[in-house]
Amino acid sequence: MPSIRSVSVRAPLAALSVAVLMALGATPAAAAQAAPAQATAASTADKTAQAAPSDAAARFTALYTREWKWRQAQFAGGDDEDGPQGQPAARLPKVDPATQVMRERYWAQVLKELDAIDAAKLAGEDAVNAEVFRQQIQSLLANQRVRQYEMPFNSDSAFWTNLGFTARRPIRDVEGYERYLGQLRDIPRYFDEQIANMRVGLKRGFSVPRVTLKGRDVSIKEVVDAKLEDNLLYTPFVKMPANMPAAEQARLRAEAAKAIDASVLPAYRKLLKFMQDEYMQQARTTLAAETMPGGEDYYRAKIREFTTLDLTPQQIHEIGLQEVAKIRAQMEQTIVKTGFKGTFPEFLHYLRTDPKFYPKSGEELLMRASWLAKRVDAEIGNYIGLLPRQRFAIKPVPADLAPFYTAGRGGRDVYLVNTYDLPSRPLFNLPALTLHESAPGHSLQMSLAAEHEGLPDFRRYTYISAYGEGWALYTEKLGIEMGMYDTPYDYFGYLTYQMWRASRLVVDTGVHHLGWTREQALAFLRDNTALSEHEVETEVDRYIGWPGQALSYYLGQMSIERSRAKAEQALGADFDIRAFHDAVLALGSVPLPVLERRVDRFIDESRVKAAEKRQKAAAKKAAEAG
Repeated sequence: MPSIRSVSVRAPLAALSVAVLMALGATPAAAAQAAPAQATAASTADKTAQAAPSDAAARFTALYTREWKWRQAQFAGGDDEDGPQGQPAARLPKVDPATQVMRERYWAQVLKELDAIDAAKLAGEDAVNAEVFRQQIQSLLANQRVRQYEMPFNSDSAFWTNLGFTARRPIRDVEGYERYLGQLRDIPRYFDEQIANMRVGLKRGFSVPRVTLKGRDVSIKEVVDAKLEDNLLYTPFVKMPANMPAAEQARLRAEAAKAIDASVLPAYRKLLKFMQDEYMQQARTTLAAETMPGGEDYYRAKIREFTTLDLTPQQIHEIGLQEVAKIRAQMEQTIVKTGFKGTFPEFLHYLRTDPKFYPKSGEELLMRASWLAKRVDAEIGNYIGLLPRQRFAIKPVPADLAPFYTAGRGGRDVYLVNTYDLPSRPLFNLPALTLHESAPGHSLQMSLAAEHEGLPDFRRYTYISAYGEGWALYTEKLGIEMGMYDTPYDYFGYLTYQMWRASRLVVDTGVHHLGWTREQALAFLRDNTALSEHEVETEVDRYIGWPGQALSYYLGQMSIERSRAKAEQALGADFDIRAFHDAVLALGSVPLPVLERRVDRFIDESRVKAAEKRQKAAAKKAAEAG
C-alpha cells in the first residue's frame, strides 16, 4: 500500500489518508475570499454555452491550479509516510469544526464551478484531468459531509503516529529545524482539537470499533515514557548536519528539549488519558460501518472512494466468493506440485509451523527482500519501457509502528519490511510482497507519476487506491512472467496473496454490510490463506477499522487484467507489453473507468502504428524488388 494513498488527500501528498485529512486554519471568511464568489460562478455558467473550447480549458486550468494550491496549504504539516519530502511545515493543520465547515463549503463551491464548465469542450488530456479532478473533489467533499474528521485514526494509521514520519525525515538546515520546532510547540493545540472532534464522534456513535483498539495506546505511552534522547520526536536532533556550527546545534537541541518538556509531553499525557479513560471505554461495540449513524450511505461513499466504481456491497461480496473459489482450485493444484501428502488445512498448518519457512533474524528478512528487488532490476526493462530516476531504500518498519503494521509498505523512496514477530513473516510470501511494495509496484508507479512533468500536480502527487493498489497487485501476477517464483512454495505464497486480496472482498462486505462477527472474518481468512495468525488478526482489525479500503486491491487488479486481455485479443501479434504498461503507468493515478478508456485508445493507437509499420515494410520491400 503506499503517496497520497487514498485521495481522501497517502498521500498520500499518497491520497490524504484519514489521519492526514486535516485542514489548516483559514477562517470561513478567508475561505469565502479564497473561493470564487457564487455570483461569478453563476455568471460564467450562463456563458458556458457560448464559450470557446480554449475558454473552457483555461477556466478549468485556473480552477484546479487554485484548488490544488489551497489544498496543499490546508494540509501543510499533516505529513504521513508518503508526505512531503522537503522542509517541514512550521505548524500542524487546524482541524477544529469551523475549519472543517469552511473546507466543506470550499470544495462544494469548487464542484459547482467544475459543473459549470462544459466537459464536452475539454479536449485531449484535459478531458482526463477533469474526470480525475472531479473524483478527487467528490471524495474529499464526501469525507467532510460524513464528518470523517471525528474519527481521525484507524487500525492502520493515526494522527499521533504520523508525526513520527516527519521526525524521521532528514532536516538539512537551521530553517528546517526552526520549522520543526514550530510543529512540536503546536502539538498541544493540534491534539486538543483532535480530542474535541473525537468526543463529538463518540457521542453520536461514530468511532473506531472498540475491538480494534487493544494496544493502540502503546505508541502514545512510548513517547510519554521515553528519555529525551530516545524520544521519537527528538530524532532529528540526535544526528544533526556536520556543516552546522556546534553552537547552533546546541541551541537547537536546547530548544527541542524545552519544547518536548513544555509542549509535547503534556499533550501526549493528555491524549493518553483520553484514549485510556474515555475513547477505549466508550467506543462502539458494533463492527459494521452500516450500524453507525447514516452508516449505509457512509459505507457506499467509502466503496465509491476506494474503488471508483458504483457497485453494491452485495455485488462485491459475490465477486469475492467467485474469485476465492477460483484461486482455491489453483492452490490445491500447487499443493500437489510440492509433493505434500495431506489436506488443505494440514498444508496450511505445515506452512505456519515449520521453521524452515521463516527468517532467523530481521537482517535475513531484509537481505532476502533486497536480493529479490535486485532480481527484479534485471528483468523489469523487458516489461516496462520508461523507468523512473527515483531509487528506493529497503528498511525495517519503525519499532513504534511494527506491532500493528502490515507486512510491508512501499513508497517512492522506501520499501518498509516488517521485522517484528519473525515467526509471522514467512519467506514464501516475500517475492509477492516485494513486487507489490517496491518495483514494479508502488515505488515504481508512484515515482513515475511524480516525475511525469506533463501532468498537473493533482495527478502527480495524489493516490487513488483502486488504481495504485490494483497496479501493485497486478505486478504480483506479472512476477510469474518475470520468473520470480522459484519453487511451488513461492508460487503458493503468490496464490496466498491473491487469495488474501480476494478474501478482502468477502470479509469487508461481510463485516460492514452482512453483519459478520470478528470471529467469522478471522476464520474466513485463516481457512483460505497461509497468512500467519498474527497477520490474520492485524488484517481483520484493519478491515474492521478502515471500511472499504481493502476492496480497492482486487477490483483494481481485475480492471487492469481485463484491459490487458482486451488489448491482447484485439492486437494479437501487434500487442507490445512494454507499450501497454507504459500507457497504463503514464496516467498517474486515475479512476478505473478512466484507465479502461485509456486502454481502448491504446488499442486504436497501436493498430494505427502497426498498419503504418506494415506499409513502410511493404514499401521498402517493393523498392528493393524494383
